[in-house]
Amino acid sequence: MTITNTETAATPVSKVPRLPEELVNSTAFLLKRLGFVSKDRSISAYDAMGLHPYHHAVLAVLEAGPPETQASIADTLGYDRGQLVGLLDELEEKGLLERRRDPDDRRRHIVSLTPAGKKTLAKLRATADRLEEELLAPLTSAERAELHGLLRKLAEQHLPQCSTLPRP
Repeated sequence: MTITNTETAATPVSKVPRLPEELVNSTAFLLKRLGFVSKDRSISAYDAMGLHPYHHAVLAVLEAGPPETQASIADTLGYDRGQLVGLLDELEEKGLLERRRDPDDRRRHIVSLTPAGKKTLAKLRATADRLEEELLAPLTSAERAELHGLLRKLAEQHLPQCSTLPRP
């Protein structure tokens, strides 16, 4: 059988329903939906490594400075302190960090990255870079820089942890 221009093949075409223009024209809606896409992809990629994006954030905070207390890590990342303890337990079980009692205050734990934690952090960064590259593939370098600058400006206004200004 020959298919002409007026006939269609019998293969079903999956059609994704279009969103209303009201939603597509909303910057906040697009940011939220793209955030979901990014989160879902990240969770899948990190899960394949036996980790979670939250683990990446904890390891990055630990690598960025001197050993931290559990409370300061939670406050920096905006995580619930109880939630953070569970994340630290998971990372400690994997040998990626260690906790010691603070010699100056026995109620506190000092948390530090292990050599295995540093290696894992490098792998997580490579995964994050790949995921970002995939998400931003349609944009040119200039567009990526502009987008990042605009997002950074918004983050500095709405997320105190992202501010480059000194805190009072």
